[in-house]
Amino acid sequence: MAEETIFSKIIRQEIPTELLYQDELVTAFRDISPKAPQHILIIPNKLIPTINDVTEQDELALGRLFTVAAKLAKAQGIADDGYRLIVNCNHHGGQEVYHIHMHLLGGKSLGAMLPS
Repeated sequence: MAEETIFSKIIRQEIPTELLYQDELVTAFRDISPKAPQHILIIPNKLIPTINDVTEQDELALGRLFTVAAKLAKAQGIADDGYRLIVNCNHHGGQEVYHIHMHLLGGKSLGAMLPS
């Protein structure tokens, strides 16, 4: 079994965090170190350490990440101008918390995806 993370405590509301969305599959909240005016993390409630650990049983929850991202982008007023969704995997991919999560970033032009 995967080791519990800070995100597990946020899902259970053991750490004070303003939840922007929560249902039986996913939870969303603001990143504590935002990289854009709008920077929201959307996480599956099930602890899945990395994308490499995803199974077919996770498809509904992972699909929900995208539908919730679209709802939150609209609610935060960034849907029309555009936004970026990022999922990192392991060290070289920039993953810091080993509970997969989607970054929803927007509110300004985000420029190139990667530096040249």
